[in-house]
Amino acid sequence: MVDYHAANNQSSSGAVQTYMEQENDWDRDLLLDPAWERQQRKTFTAWCNSHLRKAGTQIDNIEEDFRDGLKLMLLLEVISGERLPKPERGKMRVHKINNVNKALNFIASKGVKLVSIGAEEIVDGNVKMTLGMIWTIILRFAIQDISVEETSAKEGLLLWCQRKTAPYKNVNVQNFHISWKDGLAFNALIHRHRPDLIDYDSLRKDDPVTNLNNAFEVAEKHLDIPKMLDAEDIVNTARPDEKAIMTYVSSFYHAFSGAQKAETAANRICKVLAVNQENEQMMEDYEKLASDLLEWIRRTIPWLENRNQEKTVKDLQAKQEDFRDYRCVHKPPKVQEKCQLEISFNTLQTKLRLSNRPAFMPSEGRMVSDINGAWHTLEGAEKGYEEWILSEIRRLERLEHLAEKFHQKAAIHESWTDGKEAMLTQKDYETSTLAEVKALLKKHEAFESDLAAHQDRVEQIAAIAQELNQLDYYDAANVNARCQKICDQWDILGALTHSRKDSLERTEKQLESIDELYLEYAKRAAPFNNWMEGAMEDLQDMFIVHNIVEIQDLITAHEQFKSTLTEANMEREAIQSIQAEVQKIAQSNGIKLSGSNPYTTITPESIDNKWERAMAMVPQRDNALQEELNKQKSNDTLRATFATQANAVGAYIKDKMEEIGRISIEMNGTLEDQLTNLKEYQTSIMSYMPEINKLEGYHQLIQEALIFDNQYTKYTMEHLRVGWEQLLTTIARTINEVENQILTRDAKGISQEQLYEYRASFNHFDKKRSGQMVSDDFRALLISTGYSLGDTEFARIMSIVDPNGSGAVTFQAFIDFMSTETTDRDTADQVIASFKILAADKNYIMAEELRRELPPDQAEYCIARMAPYTGPDAVPGALDYMSFSTALYGESDL
Repeated sequence: MVDYHAANNQSSSGAVQTYMEQENDWDRDLLLDPAWERQQRKTFTAWCNSHLRKAGTQIDNIEEDFRDGLKLMLLLEVISGERLPKPERGKMRVHKINNVNKALNFIASKGVKLVSIGAEEIVDGNVKMTLGMIWTIILRFAIQDISVEETSAKEGLLLWCQRKTAPYKNVNVQNFHISWKDGLAFNALIHRHRPDLIDYDSLRKDDPVTNLNNAFEVAEKHLDIPKMLDAEDIVNTARPDEKAIMTYVSSFYHAFSGAQKAETAANRICKVLAVNQENEQMMEDYEKLASDLLEWIRRTIPWLENRNQEKTVKDLQAKQEDFRDYRCVHKPPKVQEKCQLEISFNTLQTKLRLSNRPAFMPSEGRMVSDINGAWHTLEGAEKGYEEWILSEIRRLERLEHLAEKFHQKAAIHESWTDGKEAMLTQKDYETSTLAEVKALLKKHEAFESDLAAHQDRVEQIAAIAQELNQLDYYDAANVNARCQKICDQWDILGALTHSRKDSLERTEKQLESIDELYLEYAKRAAPFNNWMEGAMEDLQDMFIVHNIVEIQDLITAHEQFKSTLTEANMEREAIQSIQAEVQKIAQSNGIKLSGSNPYTTITPESIDNKWERAMAMVPQRDNALQEELNKQKSNDTLRATFATQANAVGAYIKDKMEEIGRISIEMNGTLEDQLTNLKEYQTSIMSYMPEINKLEGYHQLIQEALIFDNQYTKYTMEHLRVGWEQLLTTIARTINEVENQILTRDAKGISQEQLYEYRASFNHFDKKRSGQMVSDDFRALLISTGYSLGDTEFARIMSIVDPNGSGAVTFQAFIDFMSTETTDRDTADQVIASFKILAADKNYIMAEELRRELPPDQAEYCIARMAPYTGPDAVPGALDYMSFSTALYGESDL
């Protein structure tokens, strides 16, 4: 049977007492369930006899045979290996009570708190109290010291059972009652350690009695474990007694404890392999996420770099809408992916560092710096694309305005030139009288004046066409053709005008003087007519402005124009008075007029008609200017609304950036509290997102209104977007740093007090409150913690905490160094030694041995990665665990 002496002597009284208070859950105030009581009697009696027989005795009735305290004291001496005080041999009640008290005092001296159990109740044969006392003894000496993977007692025993029975079908150990009813779990425990004793495949789940009896008989015959329960009692009870099952199972645990060394070795290997598998999965996840993000950036940049010009503002605004959709819908998730990628990379590096693994080097082109570089290129392309769209909108607006202005002026000029070639080429002066010829000559002079007045318009048309060509107007070919036609026609008109003037001057000597009044009318009517045409052209002229000042300038110019109308009307009336004077003279002298002025085609009626049309255009121009003024005032309101929100958001982002900077340096409380506070802080920051969206809405209205400047704020939407993304990234990075500190603390066993001390020391020497310190300050920090530093030793430490040689040490690097200096870590030699235990001291290991000792997934992991063993003692199927263990720690390639 099992010797409990060594384990019992090592237990601390404090830990034992705490555990016993948790486990001592049997109800002393209620009667035991009859079935459970029967199972406990049988199990506890068999357990006691398994130890008492070493002293040559046994008990038959558990509540009667311990009443005098003699066998109870003997039982405690056998299981503890210690001598109890000499018992009293008298038969009186007081002697029995004294003996039982000696036994109870001995139990209490082992750190066990006996609740409501007194010597008198044991002496009186109280079955409930006697069973409770025996259960307390079993817990203390048979179960308490069971430890599996940092769990102890009941949890440890349960985990041991689960680990041992995991490979067996129809076995699922979740407790110490119904999980054992079908008997398969008992048989699985025996088969796992002694496969030669049990034919497990022959057992049936629907035959629990046979299964239980088989396990109990084999255990009693071959493992020296007495039969403590009847199969029928377990099967016929809805829920077998947990204490009875635990007592029985603990006997199996101690019987197989000789295999514990191999299990410990397997546990170490499992732990190392689990870490390696998790790290490999994180590396694969990082590579995939990095590849996907880089592929998205690669696809997006050509789209942002596309500068194919559109023909109209409407087409370009469609591109702007696509760009806005990219900004608001497609890019934000990628910002989150980029942030998560950086967090995953930092977490992976921390885990690798904590597990003494080499640092992770992503595939070429997938480093965080590569992604940051690609992201920087993306943002550069994005900024250039937005600037290009805005400049293109301005260009196309200018082009459309110029094109409309060109066609308007061209139409006016073509209307004016219509019929002029025919007029200049007629030979009417050959059959005219002298007076008529002189009249024709004067008329021609008036035409030349009119022609000169139209020179400016032709030059304007040519200048506009040239600007349209310089701005790459899409319909420049038609514009050029029309402009060339106008210029060619203008040259012809000039030549014809000169030719006709020569002809008229040759016949001038034969003609009499022309009526001066007609001449004066013609001379004054022509410029006035030109002035009216120019005024009407200006009143119909298109305009484009971008702010209130520009529209007010146009309104001022228009008011100045209106102020000249009185004087112009006086000139009109003066011209009309000349024609009236002609009529008066003709009537006075009986002269019969031909009905029209021989010097001009401009009639008084045409002047009046043009004047009326010009006067009708004035209020129309007033309305157009007023509408534009109202539009600019509305735009100014949009600017102010956007600026108010932008200034508030900008100040908020600035304050929060400064605040998170202080929080990252001056964090108090436990790391979990800090993490909770930071996540709550992150939530509070994200609650501000509606304000960002509101600002995006204002910005969209600004862009739709084609507003390109804002004198009320220094912030642009791009500036605020970048600031907001930086704020979210900074908070996420700070949370990740705290999570890494938690990983470091838990992995290295650093107490909260040590972390407080590290943080206080670091903050004390971090003079600039920047979260990192220069090497001189770090040397002072190390000296303050008790390090005696020479230059060589300090250089060694700096190479650990600052491997890149940046000259600065972060808090994370400091606690990694301190935890490394003070904690033990798994090494390749330790893993090799563990594999050697599983291989029974051989230099190689077989696949069957790995499958027997390790969980299935980790066993297959090893088999797939171990190279064949090629040493002189190699056998078929031998695997090289030494090179595999070395590769786990980066000393060679797997």
